[in-house]
Amino acid sequence: MNLGPVELIVIEFPDGKLDKRVAPALKEIVDNGTIRIIDLLFVKKDSQGKTTVVELEDSGIADSFKDVDGDVFDLVNADDVEILAADLDNGSAAALIVWENTWATKFAEAVRASKGRVAANLRIPHSAVEAAMQAVQASKVASE
Repeated sequence: MNLGPVELIVIEFPDGKLDKRVAPALKEIVDNGTIRIIDLLFVKKDSQGKTTVVELEDSGIADSFKDVDGDVFDLVNADDVEILAADLDNGSAAALIVWENTWATKFAEAVRASKGRVAANLRIPHSAVEAAMQAVQASKVASE
């Protein structure tokens, strides 16, 4: 099976509302072939810490995501949801998305064909990259 790298991402919305600006941005990267949605679900965590899964076809929280195309295989099960939701703040909502990085399929196939393997795969948070870039810039300014 030709498959690019697959990632799971949890996007938390601390106020408990999924921002409607996220769906069009996600739809764009699906439509242009950058990623393929493999699973997509929504979770709400009430003020007492009880987790509820909101299905895409349900009204309300997930309505703005209905136009996002994907092959939802229901890979994320109830145990996965509980583990992933454990770190969410009470009163929050989250989108749990499993996607294939289709842009990297050829590269992934070449690595597998050459018997290579991923030894590390780290995602550096935006805030850490931004802080590092600011520190480098400040260092350059200070040395001038």
